[in-house]
Amino acid sequence: MASDEVIWLRPEGGGVGRPAQRSRAEITAAALALADRDGLDAVSMRRVAAELGTGAGSLYRYVTSRDDLLDLMGDSAAADYELPAPTGDPLADLVQLGLRAREVHRRHPWLTELVATRPVLGPAGVEVLEWVLSVLAEHPADDQTKLEAFAVLTLVVVSFARAEQTAHVAGVNRYLAHVVEAGTHPHIAALNLDAAGTGEDRFADILERVLRGLLEPARVASHRADGTT
Repeated sequence: MASDEVIWLRPEGGGVGRPAQRSRAEITAAALALADRDGLDAVSMRRVAAELGTGAGSLYRYVTSRDDLLDLMGDSAAADYELPAPTGDPLADLVQLGLRAREVHRRHPWLTELVATRPVLGPAGVEVLEWVLSVLAEHPADDQTKLEAFAVLTLVVVSFARAEQTAHVAGVNRYLAHVVEAGTHPHIAALNLDAAGTGEDRFADILERVLRGLLEPARVASHRADGTT
């Protein structure tokens, strides 16, 4: 078996001639509980086996490595997106997906690190990608741009989630307030940061503007070709 073969291309079960005593869903749930409680670094074959009340050796009948565990965890998180019904407005739909993804990252803080370091595309992730492409099906952007829109959406979600999880941000904000109070940087002091709205508002606004900047040129070009505005 190729070492780079993802777990979803392998049959689920406990090995040839052995009835399965554990399901991937059980193993995934144990890994999720461990990561939610102790962080991503805590996830290992030994500790997940302990969560299940068994030995690490028996776990290898169902998953071959920690990488399998991480893939199962990432795809399980994607299943939590609860994809909304498309409205006919691609930008609004993609922003809604981003908001849902952000909530999933808040529930599972370890997910930000996993997504940033290990691309995962399992059955649930495929459903998310299919949904994105269906939302953009009538958009004049080319296929590569549509895939880039999905990637950029993910990057914006991860960037915001990481910023929220970083305790250092509070210290930076205090220092910035000190700089403003000193009066030595008038352009910084003149910034009206309160006008930006809540974190939720900023996230939705920034995500929409980024996606519009990526997708709008194709729409404009299409309208010009049609002689419309």
